[in-house]
Amino acid sequence: MAEPQPNRPIATLVAAIIAIVFAVVIAKVGYDKYSEKYVVERRDDGVAIDRIVRATFTGASALKVGSLSGTVQSTASDVRGFGMLASDKVVKAPFSVDYFVDLARMDASKYRWNQADRVLTIMAPDVTVGAPNVDESVTSISETRGLFVTRAAAEALARQVSVGARRTATSEARKPERIAAARENAQRALAKLLGAPLEAAGIGNVRVAIVFPFERAGPDDRWDISTAPEDVIANRF
Repeated sequence: MAEPQPNRPIATLVAAIIAIVFAVVIAKVGYDKYSEKYVVERRDDGVAIDRIVRATFTGASALKVGSLSGTVQSTASDVRGFGMLASDKVVKAPFSVDYFVDLARMDASKYRWNQADRVLTIMAPDVTVGAPNVDESVTSISETRGLFVTRAAAEALARQVSVGARRTATSEARKPERIAAARENAQRALAKLLGAPLEAAGIGNVRVAIVFPFERAGPDDRWDISTAPEDVIANRF
């Protein structure tokens, strides 16, 4: 006797329902993304309102170890109307760029204890440069020149100066002397932060040394790992 065959119409219907559900979910996600970026929120009378469209909290384990701030000048130019409508813009605005060290990357393998010298060496990740913050709401100079500046040209100029200001601020923040200053301050901050538990545990006369990747000696370097870091903290050496 032949075995009973599954009910194909029901299986087909279930598959179709699942496909429809997936399509609806994808469409909803796409609509939400579109609404977030392009749909203007308005009151019942049609007036646009101030409101948070989307907000997401993200946890972080990065330690801020420095900040570069100052004033940035950014320029932009635009040509339209077959070269007859030329315009330019210059803006001066305050900026800041922060420097961080990602503490999440510092697991137990990054700690080395030298019993003879009583030195706790910490192989820290290098300093990273954060995104620049340019406050164009408090510009000291914002000049636009041109015989006739169209709305499209004004918007293009505004975008150019914003991008240019962030690019210039980032370039300044990444200069070798700025990175060196951030690393130096990071060493002090990390040594103070990580040395505090030793002092709290009553372990005195311990020097905390912070070593960045570019300062390490390479595969032939030898560390005294006779005492684990957790033993140092627990004062068991």
